[in-house]
Amino acid sequence: MENPKVTIVIINWNGWEDTIECLESLYRIDYPNYEIIIVDNHSHDDSVKKIKDYSKGKELIIIENEENYGFAGGNNIGIQYALKNFKPKYILLLNNDTIVDEDFLEELINAGEKDTQIGILGPKIYYYDKPDVIWSAGCKISWKFARGIQIGSDEVDKGQYDDQKEVEYVSGSAFLIKTDVIDVIGLMDRKYFLYFEESDWTLRANQAGYKSLYVPTAKIWHKVSRSGGGISKPTGLYYITRNRWIFMKKWAKKSDYWIFMVYQVLGAFTFPIVLSIIYRNSNLFLAYYKGLKDGINE
Repeated sequence: MENPKVTIVIINWNGWEDTIECLESLYRIDYPNYEIIIVDNHSHDDSVKKIKDYSKGKELIIIENEENYGFAGGNNIGIQYALKNFKPKYILLLNNDTIVDEDFLEELINAGEKDTQIGILGPKIYYYDKPDVIWSAGCKISWKFARGIQIGSDEVDKGQYDDQKEVEYVSGSAFLIKTDVIDVIGLMDRKYFLYFEESDWTLRANQAGYKSLYVPTAKIWHKVSRSGGGISKPTGLYYITRNRWIFMKKWAKKSDYWIFMVYQVLGAFTFPIVLSIIYRNSNLFLAYYKGLKDGINE
Protein backbone atom coordinates (compact mmCIF):
# COMPACT_ATOMS: atom_id res chain seq x y z
CA MET A 1 0.00 0.00 0.00
CA GLU A 2 1.16 3.52 -0.75
CA ASN A 3 1.96 5.47 2.39
CA PRO A 4 0.11 8.81 2.22
CA LYS A 5 1.89 11.82 3.66
CA VAL A 6 1.07 12.77 7.26
CA THR A 7 1.95 15.96 9.12
CA ILE A 8 2.06 15.67 12.91
CA VAL A 9 1.32 18.93 14.74
CA ILE A 10 2.30 19.21 18.41
CA ILE A 11 1.59 22.21 20.65
CA ASN A 12 4.22 23.08 23.24
CA TRP A 13 3.58 25.48 26.10
CA ASN A 14 6.20 25.45 28.84
CA GLY A 15 6.49 21.69 28.49
CA TRP A 16 9.75 20.95 26.71
CA GLU A 17 10.51 17.82 28.76
CA ASP A 18 7.18 16.23 27.78
CA THR A 19 7.62 17.38 24.18
CA ILE A 20 11.07 15.82 23.87
CA GLU A 21 9.84 12.52 25.33
CA CYS A 22 6.97 12.60 22.81
CA LEU A 23 9.40 13.30 19.95
CA GLU A 24 11.66 10.44 21.02
CA SER A 25 8.74 8.03 20.70
CA LEU A 26 7.74 9.50 17.32
CA TYR A 27 11.21 9.10 15.88
CA ARG A 28 10.90 5.36 16.56
CA ILE A 29 7.65 4.78 14.64
CA ASP A 30 7.53 2.47 11.63
CA TYR A 31 5.57 4.77 9.34
CA PRO A 32 7.90 6.16 6.63
CA ASN A 33 6.12 9.27 5.29
CA TYR A 34 5.60 11.99 7.88
CA GLU A 35 6.96 15.28 9.13
CA ILE A 36 6.61 16.95 12.52
CA ILE A 37 5.71 20.54 13.33
CA ILE A 38 6.14 21.89 16.85
CA VAL A 39 4.06 24.99 17.51
CA ASP A 40 5.33 26.80 20.58
CA ASN A 41 2.53 28.86 22.15
CA HIS A 42 4.78 31.62 23.52
CA SER A 43 6.43 29.59 26.27
CA HIS A 44 8.17 31.60 28.98
CA ASP A 45 10.62 28.89 29.97
CA ASP A 46 13.54 27.59 27.86
CA SER A 47 11.27 25.36 25.76
CA VAL A 48 12.28 26.56 22.31
CA LYS A 49 16.00 26.42 23.05
CA LYS A 50 15.74 22.99 24.70
CA ILE A 51 13.74 21.56 21.79
CA LYS A 52 16.09 23.08 19.20
CA ASP A 53 19.11 21.67 21.02
CA TYR A 54 17.48 18.24 21.15
CA SER A 55 16.43 18.28 17.50
CA LYS A 56 19.78 19.18 15.93
CA GLY A 57 20.31 16.84 13.01
CA LYS A 58 16.66 15.76 13.03
CA GLU A 59 13.89 16.80 10.66
CA LEU A 60 11.66 19.11 12.66
CA ILE A 61 9.83 22.38 12.01
CA ILE A 62 9.45 24.73 14.99
CA ILE A 63 6.97 27.62 14.80
CA GLU A 64 7.33 30.23 17.54
CA ASN A 65 4.09 32.09 18.27
CA GLU A 66 4.26 35.60 19.68
CA GLU A 67 1.37 34.85 22.05
CA ASN A 68 -0.52 31.88 23.43
CA TYR A 69 -3.27 31.07 20.92
CA GLY A 70 -4.57 28.08 22.87
CA PHE A 71 -5.11 24.56 21.58
CA ALA A 72 -7.37 25.54 18.70
CA GLY A 73 -5.46 28.60 17.52
CA GLY A 74 -2.03 27.04 17.93
CA ASN A 75 -3.00 23.90 16.04
CA ASN A 76 -4.63 25.97 13.30
CA ILE A 77 -1.31 27.73 12.73
CA GLY A 78 0.46 24.40 12.40
CA ILE A 79 -2.25 23.04 10.11
CA GLN A 80 -2.09 26.08 7.82
CA TYR A 81 1.70 25.76 7.58
CA ALA A 82 1.37 22.06 6.72
CA LEU A 83 -1.30 22.60 4.07
CA LYS A 84 0.76 25.32 2.40
CA ASN A 85 4.19 23.68 2.54
CA PHE A 86 3.70 19.91 2.72
CA LYS A 87 0.25 19.21 1.24
CA PRO A 88 -0.32 16.08 3.36
CA LYS A 89 -3.29 13.74 2.99
CA TYR A 90 -3.61 13.51 6.79
CA ILE A 91 -2.89 15.78 9.73
CA LEU A 92 -2.39 14.34 13.20
CA LEU A 93 -2.90 16.62 16.20
CA LEU A 94 -0.90 15.06 19.02
CA ASN A 95 -0.59 16.26 22.61
CA ASN A 96 2.98 16.81 23.73
CA ASP A 97 2.31 14.81 26.91
CA THR A 98 1.89 11.53 25.03
CA ILE A 99 4.16 8.75 23.89
CA VAL A 100 3.23 6.54 20.98
CA ASP A 101 3.50 2.89 19.96
CA GLU A 102 5.80 2.15 17.04
CA ASP A 103 3.01 1.15 14.67
CA PHE A 104 0.23 3.46 15.91
CA LEU A 105 0.31 5.74 12.87
CA GLU A 106 0.40 2.90 10.36
CA GLU A 107 -2.63 1.34 12.06
CA LEU A 108 -4.57 4.62 11.91
CA ILE A 109 -3.70 5.22 8.26
CA ASN A 110 -4.58 1.65 7.23
CA ALA A 111 -8.02 2.11 8.78
CA GLY A 112 -8.51 5.53 7.20
CA GLU A 113 -7.61 4.34 3.73
CA LYS A 114 -10.32 1.68 3.71
CA ASP A 115 -13.28 4.07 3.54
CA THR A 116 -13.56 7.54 2.00
CA GLN A 117 -16.39 8.38 4.43
CA ILE A 118 -14.04 8.07 7.41
CA GLY A 119 -12.78 11.58 8.08
CA ILE A 120 -11.39 11.44 11.63
CA LEU A 121 -9.61 8.64 13.48
CA GLY A 122 -8.27 8.12 16.99
CA PRO A 123 -6.24 5.45 18.84
CA LYS A 124 -6.73 3.54 22.06
CA ILE A 125 -5.26 5.77 24.77
CA TYR A 126 -3.79 4.50 28.03
CA TYR A 127 -2.67 6.37 31.14
CA TYR A 128 1.04 7.10 31.00
CA ASP A 129 1.59 6.10 34.63
CA LYS A 130 -0.76 3.08 34.41
CA PRO A 131 0.22 1.60 31.05
CA ASP A 132 -2.38 -1.19 31.00
CA VAL A 133 -5.28 1.03 32.13
CA ILE A 134 -7.41 2.68 29.46
CA TRP A 135 -7.99 6.41 29.48
CA SER A 136 -9.99 6.57 26.23
CA ALA A 137 -11.37 4.03 23.78
CA GLY A 138 -13.18 6.67 21.77
CA CYS A 139 -15.50 9.36 23.10
CA LYS A 140 -19.15 10.23 23.40
CA ILE A 141 -21.05 13.30 24.57
CA SER A 142 -23.30 13.49 27.60
CA TRP A 143 -25.73 16.00 26.11
CA LYS A 144 -27.67 16.74 29.29
CA PHE A 145 -24.53 17.55 31.27
CA ALA A 146 -22.31 18.87 28.44
CA ARG A 147 -19.51 16.47 29.23
CA GLY A 148 -17.17 14.59 26.99
CA ILE A 149 -17.05 10.97 28.17
CA GLN A 150 -13.96 8.87 27.56
CA ILE A 151 -15.25 5.38 26.79
CA GLY A 152 -13.58 2.70 28.93
CA SER A 153 -11.83 5.19 31.19
CA ASP A 154 -10.07 3.65 34.24
CA GLU A 155 -10.66 0.08 33.06
CA VAL A 156 -7.78 -2.38 32.88
CA ASP A 157 -7.42 -3.42 29.26
CA LYS A 158 -8.56 -7.03 28.90
CA GLY A 159 -9.50 -6.76 25.23
CA GLN A 160 -12.99 -5.45 25.94
CA TYR A 161 -12.49 -2.50 23.57
CA ASP A 162 -10.63 -4.26 20.78
CA ASP A 163 -13.31 -3.77 18.13
CA GLN A 164 -12.87 -0.98 15.62
CA LYS A 165 -16.00 1.16 15.70
CA GLU A 166 -17.54 4.46 14.77
CA VAL A 167 -17.67 6.92 17.69
CA GLU A 168 -19.23 10.30 18.37
CA TYR A 169 -15.79 11.89 18.49
CA VAL A 170 -12.16 11.11 19.28
CA SER A 171 -9.93 12.77 21.84
CA GLY A 172 -8.01 15.85 20.77
CA SER A 173 -4.92 14.36 22.42
CA ALA A 174 -4.47 12.19 19.30
CA PHE A 175 -6.73 13.35 16.51
CA LEU A 176 -6.06 12.22 12.92
CA ILE A 177 -8.03 14.07 10.26
CA LYS A 178 -7.98 13.88 6.46
CA THR A 179 -7.12 17.18 4.83
CA ASP A 180 -10.03 16.66 2.44
CA VAL A 181 -12.27 17.13 5.48
CA ILE A 182 -10.51 20.36 6.45
CA ASP A 183 -11.03 21.63 2.90
CA VAL A 184 -14.77 21.14 3.41
CA ILE A 185 -15.34 22.25 7.04
CA GLY A 186 -12.45 24.65 7.65
CA LEU A 187 -10.15 24.93 10.65
CA MET A 188 -10.99 24.58 14.35
CA ASP A 189 -13.01 27.36 15.95
CA ARG A 190 -10.49 29.55 17.80
CA LYS A 191 -13.27 30.84 20.04
CA TYR A 192 -12.96 27.74 22.22
CA PHE A 193 -9.23 28.31 22.89
CA LEU A 194 -9.05 25.21 25.14
CA TYR A 195 -11.53 22.31 25.54
CA PHE A 196 -14.54 21.33 23.40
CA GLU A 197 -12.81 22.41 20.18
CA GLU A 198 -12.32 18.85 18.91
CA SER A 199 -15.95 17.97 19.72
CA ASP A 200 -17.15 21.00 17.76
CA TRP A 201 -14.81 20.17 14.85
CA THR A 202 -16.00 16.56 14.77
CA LEU A 203 -19.67 17.52 14.75
CA ARG A 204 -19.00 19.87 11.85
CA ALA A 205 -17.39 16.94 10.03
CA ASN A 206 -20.40 14.77 10.85
CA GLN A 207 -22.68 17.42 9.36
CA ALA A 208 -20.64 17.21 6.18
CA GLY A 209 -21.16 13.43 6.00
CA TYR A 210 -17.90 12.13 7.51
CA LYS A 211 -17.49 9.44 10.18
CA SER A 212 -15.16 9.27 13.19
CA LEU A 213 -13.44 5.96 13.86
CA TYR A 214 -11.83 4.46 16.96
CA VAL A 215 -8.88 2.21 16.03
CA PRO A 216 -7.90 -0.06 18.96
CA THR A 217 -4.77 -1.47 17.29
CA ALA A 218 -3.26 2.05 17.37
CA LYS A 219 -2.01 2.74 20.89
CA ILE A 220 -0.60 5.72 22.79
CA TRP A 221 -0.02 6.66 26.44
CA HIS A 222 -1.17 10.02 27.82
CA LYS A 223 -0.13 11.99 30.91
CA VAL A 224 -3.59 13.68 30.96
CA SER A 225 -4.23 17.41 31.50
CA ARG A 226 -0.61 18.53 31.85
CA SER A 227 -1.28 21.97 30.28
CA GLY A 228 -4.84 23.02 31.10
CA GLY A 229 -5.06 20.98 34.29
CA GLY A 230 -8.77 20.25 33.85
CA ILE A 231 -11.08 21.41 36.63
CA SER A 232 -8.25 21.28 39.20
CA LYS A 233 -6.61 24.44 37.80
CA PRO A 234 -8.19 27.89 37.30
CA THR A 235 -7.36 28.05 33.58
CA GLY A 236 -8.83 24.64 32.88
CA LEU A 237 -11.94 25.25 35.01
CA TYR A 238 -12.57 28.62 33.38
CA TYR A 239 -12.52 27.27 29.82
CA ILE A 240 -14.44 24.10 30.60
CA THR A 241 -17.18 26.16 32.31
CA ARG A 242 -17.31 28.82 29.60
CA ASN A 243 -17.09 26.46 26.64
CA ARG A 244 -19.86 24.18 27.86
CA TRP A 245 -22.29 27.03 27.29
CA ILE A 246 -20.84 27.94 23.90
CA PHE A 247 -20.96 24.32 22.76
CA MET A 248 -24.46 23.58 24.04
CA LYS A 249 -25.98 26.75 22.58
CA LYS A 250 -24.61 25.72 19.21
CA TRP A 251 -25.27 21.97 19.14
CA ALA A 252 -27.73 20.74 21.79
CA LYS A 253 -31.38 19.89 21.24
CA LYS A 254 -33.75 22.20 23.11
CA SER A 255 -34.76 19.49 25.60
CA ASP A 256 -31.13 18.70 26.44
CA TYR A 257 -30.26 22.38 26.66
CA TRP A 258 -33.02 23.03 29.22
CA ILE A 259 -31.85 20.13 31.40
CA PHE A 260 -28.29 21.40 31.07
CA MET A 261 -29.34 24.89 32.22
CA VAL A 262 -31.18 23.52 35.29
CA TYR A 263 -28.13 21.42 36.18
CA GLN A 264 -25.84 24.44 35.78
CA VAL A 265 -28.03 26.68 37.94
CA LEU A 266 -28.24 24.10 40.73
CA GLY A 267 -24.51 23.35 40.55
CA ALA A 268 -23.50 27.02 40.51
CA PHE A 269 -24.21 27.34 44.23
CA THR A 270 -22.14 24.37 45.39
CA PHE A 271 -19.78 23.16 42.67
CA PRO A 272 -17.14 25.95 42.83
CA ILE A 273 -17.12 25.85 46.64
CA VAL A 274 -16.57 22.09 46.68
CA LEU A 275 -13.80 22.33 44.08
CA SER A 276 -12.07 25.12 45.99
CA ILE A 277 -12.07 22.98 49.14
CA ILE A 278 -11.01 19.74 47.43
CA TYR A 279 -8.09 21.32 45.56
CA ARG A 280 -7.35 23.94 48.26
CA ASN A 281 -7.35 26.76 45.74
CA SER A 282 -9.68 29.74 46.22
CA ASN A 283 -8.89 30.91 42.68
CA LEU A 284 -11.06 28.08 41.39
CA PHE A 285 -14.09 29.83 42.86
CA LEU A 286 -13.43 32.99 40.84
CA ALA A 287 -12.46 31.07 37.69
CA TYR A 288 -15.73 29.15 37.72
CA TYR A 289 -17.94 32.22 37.99
CA LYS A 290 -15.96 34.11 35.37
CA GLY A 291 -16.35 31.14 33.02
CA LEU A 292 -20.06 30.94 33.82
CA LYS A 293 -20.57 34.64 33.12
CA ASP A 294 -18.56 34.62 29.88
CA GLY A 295 -20.20 31.44 28.62
CA ILE A 296 -23.74 32.73 29.18
CA ASN A 297 -22.92 36.06 27.53
CA GLU A 298 -20.98 34.63 24.55
